[in-house]
Amino acid sequence: MFDPTKTPRVYGLAPGIDFPQELVAGLVSRLKGQPPVAMGRIDLVVNTRRMQRRLREIFDAGPASLLPRIHLIDNLDTLAAGIALPRPSPALRRRLELITLVSKLLDQAPELAPRASLYDLSDSLAGLIDEMQGEGVPVEAITDLDVSDQSGHWERAKQFLDIAHRYLGESVTRPDPRARQRQIVAQMIAGWAETPPQHPIIVAGSTGSRGTSAMLMQAVAGLPQGAVILPGFDFDMPTSVWADMGEAQEQLSQDHPQYRFRHFLRALDLARSTIEPWTTCEPPSPERNALVSLSLRPAPVTHVWLTEGPKLPDLGKATQGLTLIQAPTPRAEALAIALRLRQAVEDGQTAALITPDRMLSRQVTSALDRWNIVPDDSAGMPLHLSPPGRFLRHVADLFVRKLDSEALLTLLKHPLTHSGGDRNIHQLNTQRLELQVRRDGLPYPDADGVLRLSRKTVSRSKKPDQMDIWATWVGAHFAGIDVGQDKPLEDWVADHLAVAAAIADGSNPTIESALWLRKSGEEAKKVMANLSENAPYGGEMSASDYADLVGALLQQGEIRDSDAPHPDVMIWGTMEARVQGADLIIMGGLNDSTWPEAPPPDPWLNRQMRLQAGLLLPERRIGLSAHDYQQSIAAPEVCLTRAIRSDEAETVPSRWLNRLGNLLNGLPEQGGDAAWQTMIKRGDHWLEQARALEAVSRVDPAIRPSPRPPRGARPHALSVTEIKRLIRDPYAVYAKHSLKLRALNPLVQSPDAPVRGIIVHEIMERFIKSVTADPKNLTKSHLLETASTVLDAEAPWPAARIMWLTKIERIADWFIENEVRRQSYSSPAAFEKAAKGSHIFPDLGFTLTGYADRIDRTDDGDILIYDYKTGTPPSKLEQKAFDKQLLLEAAMVEEGGFKEIGVATVAQAAYIGLGSKPVELAAPLEDEPPHEVLAKLHALITSYLSDDQGFTARRMVKTTDFAGDYDHLARFGEWDATTDPTPEDLT
Repeated sequence: MFDPTKTPRVYGLAPGIDFPQELVAGLVSRLKGQPPVAMGRIDLVVNTRRMQRRLREIFDAGPASLLPRIHLIDNLDTLAAGIALPRPSPALRRRLELITLVSKLLDQAPELAPRASLYDLSDSLAGLIDEMQGEGVPVEAITDLDVSDQSGHWERAKQFLDIAHRYLGESVTRPDPRARQRQIVAQMIAGWAETPPQHPIIVAGSTGSRGTSAMLMQAVAGLPQGAVILPGFDFDMPTSVWADMGEAQEQLSQDHPQYRFRHFLRALDLARSTIEPWTTCEPPSPERNALVSLSLRPAPVTHVWLTEGPKLPDLGKATQGLTLIQAPTPRAEALAIALRLRQAVEDGQTAALITPDRMLSRQVTSALDRWNIVPDDSAGMPLHLSPPGRFLRHVADLFVRKLDSEALLTLLKHPLTHSGGDRNIHQLNTQRLELQVRRDGLPYPDADGVLRLSRKTVSRSKKPDQMDIWATWVGAHFAGIDVGQDKPLEDWVADHLAVAAAIADGSNPTIESALWLRKSGEEAKKVMANLSENAPYGGEMSASDYADLVGALLQQGEIRDSDAPHPDVMIWGTMEARVQGADLIIMGGLNDSTWPEAPPPDPWLNRQMRLQAGLLLPERRIGLSAHDYQQSIAAPEVCLTRAIRSDEAETVPSRWLNRLGNLLNGLPEQGGDAAWQTMIKRGDHWLEQARALEAVSRVDPAIRPSPRPPRGARPHALSVTEIKRLIRDPYAVYAKHSLKLRALNPLVQSPDAPVRGIIVHEIMERFIKSVTADPKNLTKSHLLETASTVLDAEAPWPAARIMWLTKIERIADWFIENEVRRQSYSSPAAFEKAAKGSHIFPDLGFTLTGYADRIDRTDDGDILIYDYKTGTPPSKLEQKAFDKQLLLEAAMVEEGGFKEIGVATVAQAAYIGLGSKPVELAAPLEDEPPHEVLAKLHALITSYLSDDQGFTARRMVKTTDFAGDYDHLARFGEWDATTDPTPEDLT
């Protein structure tokens, strides 16, 4: 196939050329005139499975031919005939062993690192071990480094590296995949040295960025019929510049896209000029390749722009197929990309978005959905975001923390829950339970609480036995789980899968649940089966550690469900783009830290230490990303996109985009600046299209509502506390009583002011009742004992219990002192639950109702009314104008509205403020006598029962930041307090 040569055989293909297509074309041309069996004798080593599939597709397209033997560079067992090595140990097994070792070290020396960093440290250590094995670097090369200036950090790091040393020693009999790969390559090279193979062996498409790959490529290039074909080789870079990336600039040049090729050729002692093109195919735009090549020169030699820039070919032609979209926001960038892809579909083009930014690709997919275009996304959906992934993570969280209502309802509503039968009944029961939880509150559900609330949701005539069965199932499998334990990983996996299966099956399983169905379920099952198989190597761990482990494993999986994607619209990562081509390439997310991605932090070695030890520098990743950029931008038509601002701040353009712009704008005499502006102008067209697509026509804001329903639909009964609302926000009364709308309480009951008020009222009622039964109980200690008892029963929040008990203790002396005074001239006659009163206005057909917190009777028979307030009681002026609760209760007493009290004179009504500054504030009965209060109320109700009176929204709110339950219904925000109300007659 190849003519004999004394030098290693290395070829290249320029950026922009369809590498797989030309690889096959070169093979066919070199075997022209040879028998068909010659193609079948070729061993072809490629770098990715996607390249392998693409080559098969090209051969399948014809003409008829035998296939070469195609091997993956990461799996050389088929190439290494006669080499027998043990199978590599599973990656998960290694990870679990490292987690166990690091965990033990942190237990023995907790000062080394916080416990929360267990998984990050283990993963980072695993990555370091991988790199050491791949590059052939022994542990001694690291531990023997001179680090006298970093002794503190280094001593801590060496304890972790000692784990790596021991682990590598044990890996001889069960090597990791990287170590096994290097052993295979080393044995193949040793065998080839004795008996070189005489058939063609070709390594194609690899950059040699890994030590093992580079070692194989160097050996293959020197075989009698061996060859290496480099992808995206820059033939435009002068030999002098190639030589400048030498030893003196070793560290400065590794971020260059061609650095790995120069490193590879230097190891073979080959000059740049000896590299020949694999085929005679020209790139789509040789002018653009030359421009990009010059823009990417290593930083120390960019001065050549001044001399070589004027020698560039036609810049207008070089940038003819380039479009630059500089969007103001990521959303605008995604929409502009989607519009360009849609146009490509209409024009019959194949189009691909290439980006390492997964958020951008998801936004583009979402934007394309409006035109029913489903792109073929090479990355698929992350497994942890799929229904089975979310379900398994939610179930794992049940073991971590005490169950709250939000977590319960989240799992109950999951589509996989109760998927083993009667799913519709389950959904109905879940809705009923949620409404009851919102109504009664259940901060931390337990089995008894769930059963109690579920029985309230249906009457005995609606199959209560079935509801009880369902509620018992919920209590057993959701609320009956012990949390905060440490167990062996095997037990965690078994318990996790058992609970997940029980929840997915449901209370009455009749069919197989949907947990492990479809591609997402099958993939999730593989992950859990792999974890179960390797669990014996995991040791003992906490519930939170287990949940983190499951989440991390699920996050590594991907699902590619076949949803009939559009055949001409693709989304690729940078690696997938290396082996495929399209009519239109869109390079998205061209901002620094996205493309190229920022190198991850290394907790073990700095740059200098890595260089001394022979490990890869962080710039290597940037260089590989730059190589992907150089290949992609060489396509026939390319659209470059970036967002000027992210959600947080202004972004920095990708360094390669900056270089391209600086070079073009620095060549005005050749029209470089005009070419750059033309690229931007083409991009602005798509931004204008995006703005036009999202343009909205301004509509008039909503009016400030003041509905006037018919008299029969107006409220004919209100409580004393709702009179204040009728005065301040009449629309809320209309929404609640005329429209029958009720605000839903939060799903997770929190220890807020209303809850505190209810509990404090309960404490005071119990305490005063106990004092009435035995006056000796009127002590601070008994008050605190009562408070503690009530808080333990009614407040399931430990921190809130302590805080509220402390506040009661703070005001206890004041309260006891004043209660002694009150008890000296009166005694309690009725409490809130029994002190229910009402007053009817017969001529209006209106009833006023209310509860008094506490009613006392003096020795003379007069009545004292008290109302407890945990906040600041309303002032006398507020009581006169708005907050008339005590004044109305006093009027109801004097009219005989409270049956247990009868008709009596009210001597005093007062608020007992139990806030941080306790106070007893009397109502202004002398200024607002009962008969006048009722007369004013009669006039108020008469007005609101009149057809001419509207229920104006936020008529007289106390403060502008007041938030009403029905503000969204009134569309508050489109209008404000300065807007005049607009009456509207309703029928």
